[in-house]
Amino acid sequence: MQPITILSIIIVYFGVLIAISRLVSKKDSGNDAFFKANKNSKWYLVAFGMIGTALSGVTFISVPGEVGSPNGEQFKYFQFVLGNAIGFILIAKVLLPLYYRLNLTSIYGYIENRLGQYSYKTAAMIFLISRTIGSAFRLYLVVIVLQRYVFDSFGVPFWATVLISLILIFAYTYKGGLKTIIITDTLQTFFIVSSVFFTIYFICESLDLSLPQAFETVKESNYSKIFFFEDFIGSRFHFIKQILGGIFVTIAMVGLDQDLMQKNLSCKNIGEAQKNMFTFTGIFVVINLFFLGVGALLYIYANKNGVDVPLVDGKPRTDLLFPEIAFHHLALIPSVIFLLGLTAATFATTDSALTALTTSFCVDFLGMDKTENANKPNVVRTRHWVHISFSLLMFLVIIVFNIINDNSVVSMIFRIASYTYGPLLGLYAFGLFIKNLTLRDKLTPLVCIASPLLTLALSLNSNVLFGDYVFDNELIIVNGLITFILLLCISKKTLVSSSQQKA
Repeated sequence: MQPITILSIIIVYFGVLIAISRLVSKKDSGNDAFFKANKNSKWYLVAFGMIGTALSGVTFISVPGEVGSPNGEQFKYFQFVLGNAIGFILIAKVLLPLYYRLNLTSIYGYIENRLGQYSYKTAAMIFLISRTIGSAFRLYLVVIVLQRYVFDSFGVPFWATVLISLILIFAYTYKGGLKTIIITDTLQTFFIVSSVFFTIYFICESLDLSLPQAFETVKESNYSKIFFFEDFIGSRFHFIKQILGGIFVTIAMVGLDQDLMQKNLSCKNIGEAQKNMFTFTGIFVVINLFFLGVGALLYIYANKNGVDVPLVDGKPRTDLLFPEIAFHHLALIPSVIFLLGLTAATFATTDSALTALTTSFCVDFLGMDKTENANKPNVVRTRHWVHISFSLLMFLVIIVFNIINDNSVVSMIFRIASYTYGPLLGLYAFGLFIKNLTLRDKLTPLVCIASPLLTLALSLNSNVLFGDYVFDNELIIVNGLITFILLLCISKKTLVSSSQQKA
């Protein structure tokens, strides 16, 4: 596919999103619509749209790419996905009822109610840092693809490609916020899901395989091993590590994250929010299995047709195998379908994240939900400036990451999440399970700085301290546990208020 064709499709795609945004926000662009979609979202739209937000361009490119990585990862990611599913169910049964009972706009209002102002601001700040970094990494992956296959041909520098992408996202989110995203994410998820199934079809056609034959080919290949029970100490892929990591990463990155929870809180009631989560969980597991199948088929296709994994700075980048085959080895229609799926997966995640970041800052630090003038023009204008600021911050993070990164993005995202989201696990665990102690609230920020540093020290020295033990995503449990223990150390035994007991 020619670069000008790719660029034309992207322009049309964003034109549609901007048109939807203007239509949705035409009658209501106030803060209630931006933060909570006026508490009127349909659960089935939220469930379907959340697929696009949860998957992202990382799942679309990096997960298939890792199937044939030199580390021998194969389908090991599906173990992590099964842990994710358990985590989603726990969120639906434990955290969602809590958030609805307290009628929260920002989920960190629970920490304010239960632990105090310093803990509340700390939790919100952890989210702002974590989500900015995570979303920037996800966007970075797709910008690399756009740069390599489109903008390099026009002599556009990398930083300009990043800036253009963020400007386009800002254009259709700054007015309607969550109210717009509920609609646009539904459309984008449709493109993602369609792209997966059509990609499988077209690759099978290129390999002269029927769908049943493709299933058997993948099953008998060297890429399809799912469960790893060997070497618990020295392997990152062990089943227990992946399941536990999947559960707790999900609780932290979804249940304690304003982004995906903001969509759930826009449903009319807890019953609809839970139906949304259960439906979303089932679809999420199935779609990820199909993405892994795409990965196996890509490597089978590459081996048969002599396609090498693309190099970046002389190093193989498995993230780029999917776009390399889609753009240079398949016909026009499969290439267009891949492009639509990739674009939808990435921007469904980034637009949602920017909205959640803006919501958290406006609610948790500016108190916009506590003022009677929340929808006045000057307050809405302030929200616009906050939205612009987070767009610029994400731009800077991507530029820095481009300088230092040489790893698979999916591995990098979950590794960093182990350090940034771990303190949130500790804070919420303390709030939920410790009722007879009062936290010395002013010391909480210090605890949440010390915990990731101690976790990093343990990880770097695990071979000495724990007999060659190798940490993977379960490191987030260690981080949360250290935070929890440190919070116990700075607590004192005293009676808590009735409102805190209820929380």
